[in-house]
Amino acid sequence: MLHVLVHYHEIALKGGNRKHFEYRLVHHLRGALKPLAQVHVEALQGRIRVSVEDEAAWPRLKEQFKRVFGIVNFSLTRAVPMAYDNPDLTVLKDAIVSHLPTHPYDTFRVSAKRSDKRFAKTSMDVEREIGAYVAEHTGKGVNLSHPDMTILVEIVPPWAYYSYQRDTGPGGLPTGTGGKVICLISGGIDSPVAAYRMMKRGCKAVFVHFHGRPYLSRVSEEKVRDQVTLLTAYQLYSRLHLIPFGEIQSQIVIKAPPPVRVVLYRRLMFRIAAVIAEQEKAWALTTGDSLGQVASQTPENIAVINEATSLPILRPLIGMDKLEITQQAQALGSFETSIEPDQDCCTLFVPKHPQTRCHLPHILQVEQDLDIPGLVQQALQDKELVIFSHSERVKKMTLQ
Repeated sequence: MLHVLVHYHEIALKGGNRKHFEYRLVHHLRGALKPLAQVHVEALQGRIRVSVEDEAAWPRLKEQFKRVFGIVNFSLTRAVPMAYDNPDLTVLKDAIVSHLPTHPYDTFRVSAKRSDKRFAKTSMDVEREIGAYVAEHTGKGVNLSHPDMTILVEIVPPWAYYSYQRDTGPGGLPTGTGGKVICLISGGIDSPVAAYRMMKRGCKAVFVHFHGRPYLSRVSEEKVRDQVTLLTAYQLYSRLHLIPFGEIQSQIVIKAPPPVRVVLYRRLMFRIAAVIAEQEKAWALTTGDSLGQVASQTPENIAVINEATSLPILRPLIGMDKLEITQQAQALGSFETSIEPDQDCCTLFVPKHPQTRCHLPHILQVEQDLDIPGLVQQALQDKELVIFSHSERVKKMTLQ
């Protein structure tokens, strides 16, 4: 049986709340790995161990580890018995030499950690003893600064684990520790990245998409479905609310002057999303706004739009430029879907010259001519709910 040792960083800084965060990470790992292979997940001292029966499952497990928030790095290891009161490294040294990688290398180093100071030998003692043994049996040189290979050793009695490679996880905090947030997702580049960044901080994302039907096609909805499918690989389960907004926009066009329509659209979206947040027991709304990027994202208009709801409005991209956001979208894997041509409600009934500095008294006066509660109710009664499950998707992929 092989073991994967999973390490975290921020969780270790949580003091008295550490056990809660660790529990959430273990719980999520069990859910994420359940459809992939027969595995056993348990918390050890300062780390988490995932035991794998089938070594062939490692490539799929590796990909899933990279999508579990809270993991800073992980290693596929082997283990030999190691007791507190018997710090003899003979078995460990022989095992390390017998499983050395076959790829060429000229230099190496040993990096050792012990989980408990009761183990008689220090980490440095372990490194020196194993290093001398490997050098003697292989003829390779030791390089502590820039080695070709690093032998990783972790002593967690009653076992000692060894490996030769450490992979990077996504970091952040475990899913669910940050509560639930509503993420407005448009199908463009920005909103999936904004959702991802909040998910990385432990938030569970519930998605809301405003579409332009009956005036526009379903293309934007299909893009959003693809984006939510991608993001569901990180949180395992997602809910997407599809809100028909085209008819509502047409009613605003009839009664509102063109320059302020974009701000009115956004204010109404926030009101609708706030009702969904109450139903979903979410504590905040999240958008992909970047300061100054478009007319609705100027400081003045952001302030006016915020006034439409008492919920916190999270804008994780607010200080990023388009190049930075695009780079993160490419790393996430959402970029290619985002740039596919489409028509969404953000392009429907948009004036040529939207006002960039709206004033709240004027907006409130214009809204007096609109049946705001009626429009909100209209949107909610016609909305659709789509459920996404990562386990079902994995099963379908496996069957194929």
